[in-house]
Amino acid sequence: MEHGNVSDEERDAALKLENQLCFAVYACSREMTKLYHPLLKEIGLTYTQYVTMLALWEKDQVTVKELGARLYLDSGTLTPLLKKLESMGLITRSRHKADERSVIIALTKQGTEMKEKAREIPAKLYGQSGISLEEIHSLRQRITELLTKVQQP
Repeated sequence: MEHGNVSDEERDAALKLENQLCFAVYACSREMTKLYHPLLKEIGLTYTQYVTMLALWEKDQVTVKELGARLYLDSGTLTPLLKKLESMGLITRSRHKADERSVIIALTKQGTEMKEKAREIPAKLYGQSGISLEEIHSLRQRITELLTKVQQP
């Protein structure tokens, strides 16, 4: 039975795992995170802690809301992560003076100094991945474009 111009065979093919864009992105993300693991272990961070620190090294003293938007994390996920980074001495959390409802996240001296330890991670990871810098830039651009498209209402 055909539905429009799409045959049952084509519809079945669309349901195969290997034909799912979401699965390819998911699986690739998991494998990339595995590559990061030993590199991040050397500096004592998990992948999620690392991307949080990356965001803070770019822009320090941000609200939890700003940081969550930047990382695509909700406050339920972000709050325990920030508590852990605070217990590690890498950040501070404090109430915004003008708006008590907002919490400001700021790097400590130790958190700022950790950036130096992390400097080599991207180059090491790119070397392990076996793909060229040009391919990495192209892929990142295309994935970012996809992210923008799927976010639109």
